[in-house]
Amino acid sequence: MPVWTLHGDGRSVAPDAIVRPEERLAWPLTIGIGAQHVVAMFGATFLVPLLTGFPASTTLLFSGIGTLLFLVITRNRVPSYLGSSFAFIAPITASTQAGSMSAALGGVLVIGIAMALLGLLVQAVGTRWIGLLMPPVVMGSIVALIGFNLAPTAYGNFQKSAVTATITLFAVVLCTALFKGMLGRVSVLLGVIVGYLVAVARGEVDFTTVHEAHWLGLPQFHHPTLDLSLLPMFLPVIVVLLAENVGHVTSVGLMTGRNLDHMVGRTLASDGIATALSAVFGGSPTTTYGENIGVMSATHVYSTAAYWVAGVVAILLSLSPKVGALINTIPPGVLGGVTFVLYGLIGIVGVRMWVDGNVDFSRPKNQITAGVALVVGIANVTWTFGGIQVTGIALGTLAALVIYHLMAGIGRFTGTDRAAAQTDGAAAPTDQAASADRAAAPTDHEKTRPVDPER
Repeated sequence: MPVWTLHGDGRSVAPDAIVRPEERLAWPLTIGIGAQHVVAMFGATFLVPLLTGFPASTTLLFSGIGTLLFLVITRNRVPSYLGSSFAFIAPITASTQAGSMSAALGGVLVIGIAMALLGLLVQAVGTRWIGLLMPPVVMGSIVALIGFNLAPTAYGNFQKSAVTATITLFAVVLCTALFKGMLGRVSVLLGVIVGYLVAVARGEVDFTTVHEAHWLGLPQFHHPTLDLSLLPMFLPVIVVLLAENVGHVTSVGLMTGRNLDHMVGRTLASDGIATALSAVFGGSPTTTYGENIGVMSATHVYSTAAYWVAGVVAILLSLSPKVGALINTIPPGVLGGVTFVLYGLIGIVGVRMWVDGNVDFSRPKNQITAGVALVVGIANVTWTFGGIQVTGIALGTLAALVIYHLMAGIGRFTGTDRAAAQTDGAAAPTDQAASADRAAAPTDHEKTRPVDPER
């Protein structure tokens, strides 16, 4: 079992100090902070099973188990919570419609194993190859098209109860604008609560299953089946998970004053193992959560002890079928309103990657890479051959990779890309100075809300 040293007197944190991962506050305070982490992750974590049809209680169970497993594998050096991943929603939804829940779980299982193997590779050779294979214009395009590809799904739920969906949407917007700190970070959860109350008042919620459910009991378990024809639509998700893990590890490293690059391989591997384990029993795929990084930024408490508490609490909540039944009563109208925000934010994260990566869209190589990939993804272009169906997300990802490297290769051969690179180089000092200014003087929003590469 891990052992933490007490930070100071265990009751307070100086304004210029932080509680490091290997430290803890007094146990009552640590438990309270762990409860904050549960609240921060809960809204997004339960939305994924609602949107995909996976059992909510099973998702919560393996979210908690996955978090504890993550802490063990990373040797308690990287404080993080593993909640449900939004990057999987599109392929899970598509594969469930084309096959079944078990087939979707099979796709999640394969990606989890692939992520674990990728983590071992990164641990052995480092991360430099990632930037060479997927520069910011490619990675940003892939993340953006995954979010925008989900737009029809959001609108489909929206149409089922436009009034409830509109109220839910504006509740999320207003809560985000009005509240700071902890309330601001759970604006999606607050919006869902407001929308849910409206849905109850409009007679859109049926509590029959809640009354029939027991207070204590095991979650529902389902098992995966492998359908090779569905795997192509899952593969692009690896790009999102890769970007997300690297971004979160970097954020935690900056906030704790430590270089955690050597831990990226372990975080990727543990995320993959947790996802695979969850898929074996019917839970949603997992990923590190930016919401919980925000809690650490606000409290200055980076103790892994709080995450052990959060993981245990999630496991306990999952053992109440009544909690799962209550979550499943949330109607489509509420989901439609909140997913207008969530799916849009996934897309905008991709755009943010372009901005942070200083992508020059005056260059045709970048214009065509991003433009074609987005159109293919949003239109959900689909190819079927040999019984294998390749959807817009997979084709958009392939288009981004092929177009970028093809145009870059031709440009280097003909000299046109070198000429463009020289032009960029002339402007580089100005860009670097601007980046340095932004790094030296972050806005209040940047101080409290680290970049979240998925949501």
